[in-house]
Amino acid sequence: MEKTTIESLGQFADKQVTLEGWLYNSRASGKVQFLIIRDGTGLCQCIIEKDKVSDELFEQLGHLGQESSLAVTGLVRADERSVGGYELAVTDAKIIASATDYPITPKSHGIDFLLKQRHLHLRSQGQWCIGKIRHTVIDAIRRFFNDNGFTLVDTPILTAAAGEEEQSLFEVDYFGEPLFLTQTGQLHLESAAMSYGKVYCFGPTFRAERSKTRRHLTEFWMVEPEVAFIELVGLLELAENFVSSIVARVLKDNKSQLESIGADIPALEKITPPFYRLTYTEACEILTSQRAKDFLAGQLEKFKNQKQQIESRIAQLEEEQKGQIKQWKRDKNAAELIELRSELAEVDTKIENNPKHAQLAAEFRWGKDLGGSDETIISQMHDKPIFVTHYPKQAKAFYMKTDRSNENVVLNFDCLAPEGFGEIIGGSIREDDFDRLVTRIKEQNLKQENYEWYLDLRKYGSVPHGGFGLGVERTVAWITGQKHIRQCIPFPRMMDKVYI
Repeated sequence: MEKTTIESLGQFADKQVTLEGWLYNSRASGKVQFLIIRDGTGLCQCIIEKDKVSDELFEQLGHLGQESSLAVTGLVRADERSVGGYELAVTDAKIIASATDYPITPKSHGIDFLLKQRHLHLRSQGQWCIGKIRHTVIDAIRRFFNDNGFTLVDTPILTAAAGEEEQSLFEVDYFGEPLFLTQTGQLHLESAAMSYGKVYCFGPTFRAERSKTRRHLTEFWMVEPEVAFIELVGLLELAENFVSSIVARVLKDNKSQLESIGADIPALEKITPPFYRLTYTEACEILTSQRAKDFLAGQLEKFKNQKQQIESRIAQLEEEQKGQIKQWKRDKNAAELIELRSELAEVDTKIENNPKHAQLAAEFRWGKDLGGSDETIISQMHDKPIFVTHYPKQAKAFYMKTDRSNENVVLNFDCLAPEGFGEIIGGSIREDDFDRLVTRIKEQNLKQENYEWYLDLRKYGSVPHGGFGLGVERTVAWITGQKHIRQCIPFPRMMDKVYI
């Protein structure tokens, strides 16, 4: 009997095959059992009729616990109503390992519980879909750069110098000497760009930021391209083509997963070049404008309406639960209630934060870096990614090149994902003048001796160059519509939570 996978069932219509997997869910109706099997490639409904298998096997399968492993053999039948479009009419089965009392049931659970059970939660359909999409995002990232003449350069995870704010460095003891977990591969990557022209690195990065927001992880994955002989205009074009290619690839390869988790596919289909472009000064003017006030007032009204609708649905379900209903319906209602109460908490937070965001926007002054709420407001006001360029020099890192036509700003950009998801890319043209770079290092009270090798790049054939970093988890969160990026990495590391 030929073994196959669920994703390949279409090749075996009306043929006998064997699937190996785990029991995802089950139900019985008289002399028929319906087992939903997952095998890592998808879900398949397997139908067991009592007169098609032995009485002993029928009985065993009827008492099989969730996540038991088994092999099932049967006839592949096309059925558009079934998950995946095919089902299996079972003629035989073998139980490999029986499981009982699996802690994550088909009903919903709270976030803290699921984080503690992360090693098992990865099996759940939502996490599986996100993981498959993340896989495509990573493959699309590599494909884009590999197909466009970039050379992969693996930069160190242990470094002696800060690439970003020193206060967010993770210090480690390196044989009695202090070193740091990398915040970015950029500085080393710049030296590689002087050899290969176009390079990128891709790996884990670490930030010791004391932040518990939905946008922050202490360990995350970032891809960073660096290009010699490029100016800001060319860097923006590279970034928008790059992001658009990732989204297009996910739409092509993962549409069913996007649908399964309720992602906004029409919004993703709009992600094509060109993206919106704003200078920092224009963004500042938007935040303090009547337009922003009116927008936030409209948002508040929308949130209040959402709250009313959710509360009405909760009341309806709670009333149903008091009546005489079937157990499957009671379980389904209970799962929906957990989801609705979670949504209600989110909406309550938005209602609470709206006036704070409005006040922060109204009081925003030129010279400050854009905060999370500022980015949220600007990105909520657009339906495609936005480039915000030319930030104040004092708000940005020492290596960013000053605009020679306006020394108060640097040649940099942030790319904000639309619909409130905020920054997914930060990049800049790098300062290529030796004396100016030394001045910036001193202005930020950094130790020049830690950057002598970096300064050498400006002594021996310096050229205009630049690059950016894209955070994988933030990008996956935007594409999948997740509220928190902890859902977008298999084993999240947060300031207050490290479970496994």
